[in-house]
Amino acid sequence: MNFEKARFNMVEQQIRTWEVLDPDVLDLLMTVKREEFVPEHARALAFADVEIPIGCGQVMLKPVIEGKVLQALQLNRADSVLEIGTGSGFFAALLAARTEWVRSIEIEPELVRLASANLSRNKVDNVIVEEGDGVQGWASRAPYDVIVVSGGLPFLPQALLEQLKVGGRLFAFVGEAPVMKARLVTCEAEGRFRTEDIFETVVPMLKHAPRRETFRF
Repeated sequence: MNFEKARFNMVEQQIRTWEVLDPDVLDLLMTVKREEFVPEHARALAFADVEIPIGCGQVMLKPVIEGKVLQALQLNRADSVLEIGTGSGFFAALLAARTEWVRSIEIEPELVRLASANLSRNKVDNVIVEEGDGVQGWASRAPYDVIVVSGGLPFLPQALLEQLKVGGRLFAFVGEAPVMKARLVTCEAEGRFRTEDIFETVVPMLKHAPRRETFRF
């Protein structure tokens, strides 16, 4: 398989057509080698417009979704990033290529090992992968300039919002099937947030995602 040609086609035929036009984002997706983070048996699908299973009920998101998220976040070199849901480590590698450092939290030990090995092999040295439940964030290292939640949440826990710096951005997939909102939240001032829904999609839920309390009579 000609990976370079497939990568070029992914960027030009999938990602651009989803109105991902930021040249820095397109360059990033051309540079970070997606095939290095895909399970060996699925490498032929590395650049396809599909979710790729990686074990433990989790998937690599479609390339177009990764592009949309990166474009919305407007990453800066000095940003500190919290990622919740490491998966294969690919999105952490994308984040790390444009920011100072990334702390990525993964609840599944098998995926912690997978992501750590993938990142090490590809010489990504500004990502710290930690095993744990990040559904309420990772307060011990807060606040952050950027928080990315790579799985679904029925709603955004207040604890996550409180871990953003002023000017910080949070991206999460909020709601439940059949439709989730890909949501960007910006902290405009202490305790004040601006919310923008970028697109609609469906992604696997985070393990231990919180549920709203319901009243029973």
